[in-house]
Amino acid sequence: MQFLTLRTNDGLDSITRDELLDFTFDGAMFRLVDPTRGIRKPRELGAALSIMTTYRAAGAARPYEDEVGGDGFLRYKWSGTDPEHMDNRGLRAAMNLQVPLIWFFGVGVGRYQPIYPVYLVDEEPDKHQFVVAIDASRDLRRPESRVEETLRRYVVAETKRRLHQPVFRAAVMRAYETRCAVCALAHGELLDAAHIVPDGDELGIASVRNGLALCKIHHAAYDVRILGISPDFVVEIREDLLYEIDGPMLEHGLKERHGQPLMVLPKARAERPDRQLLELSYKRFRAAV
Repeated sequence: MQFLTLRTNDGLDSITRDELLDFTFDGAMFRLVDPTRGIRKPRELGAALSIMTTYRAAGAARPYEDEVGGDGFLRYKWSGTDPEHMDNRGLRAAMNLQVPLIWFFGVGVGRYQPIYPVYLVDEEPDKHQFVVAIDASRDLRRPESRVEETLRRYVVAETKRRLHQPVFRAAVMRAYETRCAVCALAHGELLDAAHIVPDGDELGIASVRNGLALCKIHHAAYDVRILGISPDFVVEIREDLLYEIDGPMLEHGLKERHGQPLMVLPKARAERPDRQLLELSYKRFRAAV
């Protein structure tokens, strides 16, 4: 996990499968992911080490569909349906020993966002899956009882913060090649993955189609309706600012972008901003002008 922290800029960046091969233990290369399966159970360990969720392009299906349950906790599917499959035994051992695992979530072909530590806190054999908790919420799991609504909201919020947000960011940065859509700034530490429609909105899905790579200035301007983006990918600046006299950031960073097309868009059309979501956001921007 220390290796991943260093290689991913403290979790800010994703990592490729090839880069994972750089990890060594006792001077020898040691695989953190299995080359052919989603569950990594090294023979040297008494329990599983990592789990993986396969990258899915827009509209494509994954071999296994991991999901969030009604209690706010994540689910991870067994390998197949045999409870005694060696991978499932490895996961069960991790659950019983309460050892941490790494979740490698696919955000591109051969590219993953590592989430760690995660813990297996329960098993649902009838559904062929384990219940997964992000570290901060693992003690809140209450089998056989409904989680109070306030507690469920906390678990959902913690899951979004620790899993969904970094996965969303990694997917957006990959699609935009780590460049701001508005100004093309290419310094990842100065970029955010912005939601077109906020994630608290009913339509605010955690999908690249609802995302934009924006530098921190343009992200803030977008969120407070100083900057809008039309459904045809044209930048607009709130009208009153166009007549305001201020320093170079306003002049060159905002006003000069007015009426200009986005400088960066995903190469894959299926990953470009959803025009209906842009339309919804744009109407809110125009209402604030």
